[in-house]
Amino acid sequence: MQYVVLQVILKEKMWGAGSGNLTSLEKAINDQAAKGYRLHTITTASSGSKGVIGGGDRIQATMVFERLG
Repeated sequence: MQYVVLQVILKEKMWGAGSGNLTSLEKAINDQAAKGYRLHTITTASSGSKGVIGGGDRIQATMVFERLG
């Protein structure tokens, strides 16, 4: 397999700014790097979650990894 596609959902904090779970994005990238892949492309899409208790915005990161070598 030459390419791997992963999606990670990042939940934004309801109050303040910044993602509460950027570590999940970092972990996905590091896990694939350990398997011999490099990040080729990343795209993001955001959506609101109005009315959800404890919610905030959601960002979906879609990453394409390419095998090295």
